[in-house]
Amino acid sequence: MSERNVYIDHAEKRRKQRGFTTLEIELALESPDITKRRNDGRIEIIAKVRTRRVKVVYEEEENYLKIVSVM
Repeated sequence: MSERNVYIDHAEKRRKQRGFTTLEIELALESPDITKRRNDGRIEIIAKVRTRRVKVVYEEEENYLKIVSVM
């Protein structure tokens, strides 16, 4: 993805707690295994990055993705 990704505080905290790098999140966003739009309008992806699975919830803004949570 060419857009710049912005992490809200909650997502950045969860990313660090779960030991994911920003590069791993970028890789997940570029090649998700599952993508679904939630009822609240946010997009949830699940991807395998190296040997781990990651779930990322984000909102599409005009020029960037707003990362809401990392699980």
